[in-house]
Amino acid sequence: MHVPHSLRSGEELRTALAGLLDGLPPRQAAQAVDRLIANYRGLTPTDAPVLRDRSDVAAYAAYRMPATFEAVRSALAAFRDRLPSFTPASHVDVGGGTGAATWAVASAWEGEDRETTVLDWAAPALALGAELAGEASDPALRAARWERGIIGDGLKVPEGTDLVTVSYVLKELTDAARAAIVEEAARTAQAVVIVEPGTPDGYLRIIEARDRLIAAGFRVVAPCPHSAACPIEPGTDWCHFSARVSRSSLHRQVKGGSLAYEDEKFSYVAAVRGDVPQDAPARIVRKPQIRKGQVLLELCTAEDGLTRETVTKRHGGAYKAARDAAWGDEWPPAGV
Repeated sequence: MHVPHSLRSGEELRTALAGLLDGLPPRQAAQAVDRLIANYRGLTPTDAPVLRDRSDVAAYAAYRMPATFEAVRSALAAFRDRLPSFTPASHVDVGGGTGAATWAVASAWEGEDRETTVLDWAAPALALGAELAGEASDPALRAARWERGIIGDGLKVPEGTDLVTVSYVLKELTDAARAAIVEEAARTAQAVVIVEPGTPDGYLRIIEARDRLIAAGFRVVAPCPHSAACPIEPGTDWCHFSARVSRSSLHRQVKGGSLAYEDEKFSYVAAVRGDVPQDAPARIVRKPQIRKGQVLLELCTAEDGLTRETVTKRHGGAYKAARDAAWGDEWPPAGV
């Protein structure tokens, strides 16, 4: 049976991460994750890495990389749906740590000849990321460069980079550092994808980055169907999406519970320099509500901002499509 490449990449990553914890007592791994999560809730200066050594990195990577991978993979899938002709020949992962976003890019563009660089300030994270990528089946992953540097003012991204990703990084930075990395990405890249936790403050960081990209001449590809101001009033709601993540034994130890999966909530923006195709479909911005004989869809549209559409059985094929639709999908799908 053929297995989609994105699924193979995810399974490869989970297998590699499971091997990291060999020889590390489960209790020690869980304690390391608890401590690191507590640190990440504060403000982390970029010259004082939270991930101090291999055991820290192994525990945190096994715990967080699958969720980051799935969130970035989902954002890239939306990007590709809107711009299927775009294929990056070069990718820079800013603040990439152990490389979850780099794995997601490899899953999105299988078998392409791509020059990849991961930039981070934590040497142990880079070393472990290189170790994981060295065993990947994707040649671009295996050939990736892992470079240490300050993430903030002074960051240098190579001129003409096709794609820059910045995932789960902005929260760790000062306001000035956040501005600096978004502006540097906008100065050098053809496309920028930024992902943050799907929380109210994560959404605000995405909106701030979105505004900077638009001011630099970029146009939003996803999730927004437009590059106008976000129709959500700050403080009333926030735009975020959900990705399903398989839970490892370490996840279950740290978080408790027995479910084999969890849902990672994330906010994101994907933008490109120059024009994007017109007539962008609406985006489903909440989980569809399936009722008897009808489906309620909360949509963000280019023309009317936030709207609700009720699709009933009398709509025929659209009703079936609405029942199959997922949070984050475009609406209507092609052919409906």
